[in-house]
Amino acid sequence: MTTAMTNLLTGNRWWIYQRERFPLVAHGPLIFAFSFSAVSFSALLRGHDGWPAGPSLAVAFLTSLLFFLQLRIADEFKDAGEDAKYRPYRPVPRGLVRLRELGVIGVAGALVQLMLAWWLYAPLLILLAVTWLYLALMSHEFFARDWLKARPVTYLWTHMLIMPLIDLYATACDWLLQGQTPPAGLHWFLIVSFFNGIVIEIGRKLRAPEAEERGVETYTVLWGRARAVTAWLAALTVTGVFAVIAAQRIGWHWPMAALLSVPLGYALWLGVTFVREPTTVRGQRLELLSGVWTLVLYLGLGAAPMLWRALAGG
Repeated sequence: MTTAMTNLLTGNRWWIYQRERFPLVAHGPLIFAFSFSAVSFSALLRGHDGWPAGPSLAVAFLTSLLFFLQLRIADEFKDAGEDAKYRPYRPVPRGLVRLRELGVIGVAGALVQLMLAWWLYAPLLILLAVTWLYLALMSHEFFARDWLKARPVTYLWTHMLIMPLIDLYATACDWLLQGQTPPAGLHWFLIVSFFNGIVIEIGRKLRAPEAEERGVETYTVLWGRARAVTAWLAALTVTGVFAVIAAQRIGWHWPMAALLSVPLGYALWLGVTFVREPTTVRGQRLELLSGVWTLVLYLGLGAAPMLWRALAGG
């Protein structure tokens, strides 16, 4: 086999891996909205006129993208035993990629994050280290795997605390560069990111009976369909309330409420329909809607008010 053919096959298997486990087409826009919103919201809180600095946006996006990739890689290590037993179709158990290779990618990603932080503003390394530490604890299930597995709610919120930490780092790409402490009101944005993480996590594990898999602990299995959907809708509502409170700090609460009312109304209808008549397609729509909600949420807190101010100022 020629070197060119080997390279082609090697590249192809990683393309397959990202398509199955970390699809950039799906995750890229969400992470961009997430990081853009974080930097923009911080700038708006500071009273900054104009768009955020390009280097801040670039570092926030690339570092966040790598954080989420590292979370996926950590899951591959955590779930290796269960995947081999119950999900042999996944890339690692079927031999498409090896855990050692994924570990190398995770470390390489950390080196890129380190260089980006050093290039933009060295004090960012402190927040980067804090986020790495929490991610490392998560990857070891806080050394209490069995205890956490027996308590799904505790497992959920302890793992979702990584979201505001990533968001804090992304916002720091703005406020820390100005030699400032976090601007007043930023904590509302971090609370939004925490609860929205819960929306995504529950939303991706709501399934119709025929779509359930042996060995996969979905929330519809753990809590029952009605309670799981109720929890998802509650998380959406709480996230929306805190998003409006956060938007109030930048004078954007009424537009934010209007933006979120549409996906929230559709979520209520879809959730009730799924409880009454669960189908695989409706379960997939719940997961998709969690992503759409996230996109609307973050663009509504970042891009929309920035664009409005730019147009109003022009």
